[in-house]
Amino acid sequence: MEELPPIKFGTSGWRGLIAKDFTFDRVRLTTQAIADYLKAERRKKTSPLAKLEPNIIIGHDARFLGRDFSLAVAEVLEANGFTALLCDRDTPTPVISHTVRVRKALGGINMTASHNPAEYQGLKYSLHNGAPATPEVTKKIEANIAKRQAKGWEFDGCVIGTYQCKEIDPMGAYFRRIGQLVDFKAIKKAKMKIAVELMYGAGRGYLDTLLEEAGVKVTRFHEKPNPLFGGKPPEPNTEGMREAAACVASGKAQMALGLDGDADRFGVVDKDGTWLTPNQILTLTLYHLKKNRKWKGVAVRTVPTSHMIDAVADHLGVDLYETPVGFKHIGALMESEAIIVGGEESGGLSVKGHVPEKDGILACLLMAELVAVEGKPLGKILKQLEKHIGPFYTDRINVQINPKQKTAILKRLAKGLDKIGTAKVEKFITTDGYKFLLPKGEWVAFRASGTEPVIRCYLETKSAAQMKRMQTACRKLLQ
Repeated sequence: MEELPPIKFGTSGWRGLIAKDFTFDRVRLTTQAIADYLKAERRKKTSPLAKLEPNIIIGHDARFLGRDFSLAVAEVLEANGFTALLCDRDTPTPVISHTVRVRKALGGINMTASHNPAEYQGLKYSLHNGAPATPEVTKKIEANIAKRQAKGWEFDGCVIGTYQCKEIDPMGAYFRRIGQLVDFKAIKKAKMKIAVELMYGAGRGYLDTLLEEAGVKVTRFHEKPNPLFGGKPPEPNTEGMREAAACVASGKAQMALGLDGDADRFGVVDKDGTWLTPNQILTLTLYHLKKNRKWKGVAVRTVPTSHMIDAVADHLGVDLYETPVGFKHIGALMESEAIIVGGEESGGLSVKGHVPEKDGILACLLMAELVAVEGKPLGKILKQLEKHIGPFYTDRINVQINPKQKTAILKRLAKGLDKIGTAKVEKFITTDGYKFLLPKGEWVAFRASGTEPVIRCYLETKSAAQMKRMQTACRKLLQ
């Protein structure tokens, strides 16, 4: 019998293949480990959890067995003396995060595998402030899992899907908060036409409804829930946004906005049908909130995120921080600093005064607001910014390596490099992976995949020709 992999929390929770390593028994075990952590924390007089009511928000996206897994979580929590509050339908991740905050709950457990293919399911644990659990917390939970496994822990639960707990509707409170963060009057005045890609996921009834309430003529794509996501990963990238982009290119809409399966990631298509990268959207968000909204504070991005935002921050007089990969690092910083915007190249951002968690709904609405306020396409705004900050060419390539050579390759990178191709290394950064700053503001970063024999290579150059040269140099270096 094949041994199951250990339960480990990655950059955004624990994920696995449904019925293989992601099973009801293992979800119950993980929930018990979280309950153990919470009870230990609540015994500490200095812990912020000690004074909170024993409520925990539970939710799920539109994936297969989402509600059933959620009920299994609720049963274990209530067996440990906690009160489970289950969202009454599939719910976006940022909405669950917001609900944790407004209800002053101990935390949240969300059944989601985000943009992964349909055969995956996941469990994401959020802290009492709505932020993703930090590495320090997840290590304690993993240790609790190992202890329970060593003792042969089992849970004698109800028949799957039959347990009942209190249900809540989180939509109204979330809508009120978004109404405070987005200038819907400007959007309404602009009389916009927008294509919305909902990816068969939890974002339906949120982004599309908020836009319609602001007077936007909305054309929906894939608004009905489907746990198979139409046979493709629910990711709003160039392929995922293809149909919505065609709608824009045909002149039926002036832009397209999209969400992934749990609505924490965004996709944006400009007036000419061009899909804009998350790096560009993050940059435009900082530009808009600083220039048009006059917000004060700093910006934060992860290590492999484009330095385009650094250039705009410098142009606008905004300080910037760099964090390791994973929104949990950005979220932790947002709780202690006035962050105008924090984001990452994988398609997630949040803003000051909102949840310390990725919110694709908010990101999309802010882009609609920017177009409405400036009366011009996003691409044109980017072109105008280039006059001040110069061009940026950004890419990510996955380089397959021999698994037997992985350790040797990483050791070589860890020692630092003098050159990459013909470019001299000016600075070596090891905050997360291995990042090499090159002349003219160019850079390359390497991060190893935790599940595949792959090294992810992030690159940023000042020309398309240099990008091709650096891609070749990186592949040669790793192979």
